[in-house]
Amino acid sequence: MTKLSVNINKIATLRNARGGNIPNVVATAKNIESFGGQGITVHPRPDERHITYQDVRDLSPIVKTEFNIEGNPVAKFINLVLEAQPAQVTLVPDAEDAITSNVGWDTIKNKEFLQEIIQEFKNNGIRTSIFVDPDEKMIEGAAGTGTDRIELYTEAFAVKYAEGDKTGVEPYKRCATLAHQLGLGINAGHDLSLDNIKYFKDNVPYLDEVSIGHALIAEALYMGLENTIEKYLELLK
Repeated sequence: MTKLSVNINKIATLRNARGGNIPNVVATAKNIESFGGQGITVHPRPDERHITYQDVRDLSPIVKTEFNIEGNPVAKFINLVLEAQPAQVTLVPDAEDAITSNVGWDTIKNKEFLQEIIQEFKNNGIRTSIFVDPDEKMIEGAAGTGTDRIELYTEAFAVKYAEGDKTGVEPYKRCATLAHQLGLGINAGHDLSLDNIKYFKDNVPYLDEVSIGHALIAEALYMGLENTIEKYLELLK
């Protein structure tokens, strides 16, 4: 079964819009785990506009499933990850002013940079994943960085699927197969939802984990968080 890691950035966004501590990020993470979620993902950004660095520190001791911290590996982020000691760190090359992640790594151009950072995390017992576009050259480059996994950037698939074009899954199938052959684990995320997750999961082989935040939290507004997570888990079997 492909594991479901729930990105709780949008919970923090809602909290920050009003100030105070409602909704409570830590309590939400505990609830997600109690509802069957198999991981908690956060993506702190330098401006801390949603998940704050203190949120990461608060979550670290209470997450009992898999704690996954995403972000651009600037010095401040690297230090936070080493302090929090999550199960997994996902490296994302997002610009400071990016609203959301919108591009994968050029794993060829940034090979030496990624090698150095990945080795530091692995020396500290933290599994590494790097965010990549569905490009076979980038998958081959990822294998040369020493990363444990890749996370396939799935926006292109989601856009085509919403337009009724199911051929958008084909590059992901090829990249997942290649990644597996190269000894890499395979994660995926961005714009996956209840509408498209089953088709993606059924057609992309060797899928270890999906990270879903925006769509899942939006769907939970209508369906409830527990019910939404249960539906995802059923579709990911």
